[in-house]
Amino acid sequence: MNHSWVKQWGGNLLLALVAAVLGLGMEAALASPNTTSSPDKVACPALLNHTFDRLQDEKPQSLCQYAGKVVLVVNTASFCGFTSQYKGLENLNTQYKDQGLVVLGFPSNDFSQEKGSNKDIAAFCESTFGVKFPMFTKTQVTGDGAAPFFKQLSVQTGQKPRWNFHKYLIGRDGKVIEQYSSMTGPESKTLVSAIDKALKAKP
Repeated sequence: MNHSWVKQWGGNLLLALVAAVLGLGMEAALASPNTTSSPDKVACPALLNHTFDRLQDEKPQSLCQYAGKVVLVVNTASFCGFTSQYKGLENLNTQYKDQGLVVLGFPSNDFSQEKGSNKDIAAFCESTFGVKFPMFTKTQVTGDGAAPFFKQLSVQTGQKPRWNFHKYLIGRDGKVIEQYSSMTGPESKTLVSAIDKALKAKP
């Protein structure tokens, strides 16, 4: 018997078995998208399990990247009496981002005050108000055609956006804390207090 052939065959069989075992491990990991290898990484809550295109380059962005943060969701418009709130929203994002806050802007023409292209909106926000917080492409936020994310926000709070710059505050646990009308500005003591409290809470 050719012993070298047997040795080689046995080695190949062992490699095949190892590969099979590793393959099963990878498949199991892929079958559980919310399972993480790091205990510090927070699983994506159902409310944030949505993807939107980024305003500046229209590249898909998963909201899951904000899991574990306090999120302030705002539907915006460039030609509205509340448009100046962009400045206060940027200030909020800058002041609290290191503590875990992120402001998310969703331009919308639902109230006929955002008719420009995504490129126009991006240029306006940056040049006029220096907006750096994440913003997404034009989004429907009310009605039957509303984005599923906003439908969930409306159902969970019992209030859909009535106008531009309506706000939804989401806690670190991925649940809605409160909603605020356009009249509640970014500097409002009520809103700032709620943000402070949410930032101190554990996911």
